[in-house]
Amino acid sequence: MAATAKKGKAKAKAKSVNLQPLGERIVVRREESQETTAGGIFLPESAKDKPSRGTVVSVGDGRMTKDGTRVALSVSPGDQVLFTSYGPDELKFGDETLLLMREDDVLAIIE
Repeated sequence: MAATAKKGKAKAKAKSVNLQPLGERIVVRREESQETTAGGIFLPESAKDKPSRGTVVSVGDGRMTKDGTRVALSVSPGDQVLFTSYGPDELKFGDETLLLMREDDVLAIIE
């Protein structure tokens, strides 16, 4: 039975995605869209807006300057951010959708 439990854990690890962006790119997990309006009306899937907020999952190693040095990014994993709606590329890994974008697409860090 112990061998079966270890195999189950190995499969769970294989499903998690380890995505390391390059340069000044970041990976963001978008927040879930709201199910109801402020007045309590339930929204169907087709009427929901995609939120422009999310949590930074991973960041690249920074922007390259003209003199060849790297400048660290101002966001870090775990930061809550607001981003432009047209900037990110959607990446699907199984049932999870992540966003890949440049740091310039981030409008603000939510504290």
